[in-house]
Amino acid sequence: MTDLNLPEPIAAYFRADRQNPDALARCFTPQATVKDEGRTHTGQDAIRAWKESASARFDYTTEPFVLEQDSGHHTVRSRVTGNFPGSPVNLRYRFRLERGVIASLEITA
Repeated sequence: MTDLNLPEPIAAYFRADRQNPDALARCFTPQATVKDEGRTHTGQDAIRAWKESASARFDYTTEPFVLEQDSGHHTVRSRVTGNFPGSPVNLRYRFRLERGVIASLEITA
């Protein structure tokens, strides 16, 4: 991973994304939301299921390359490469942190 000096909860998210759905779900608050591909996933169980589904459908790697901060949010631009249509693609991951964990994440192109 490129050294961007990501805040620890965000760095933990990108590490966990390479591991498993349980590790990824632990990066979030119990009531956190993830918005991705037009759907909203609320709570750690739903986030775990979202990760399980994505991992079952595609093999991919994520390489963050830009970190921006604004209005209490951290936006990470990342290159995602894998066996999905349109690969590779640059995506924006917009995080809101709360007490050292992720409270919300929105992923957009």
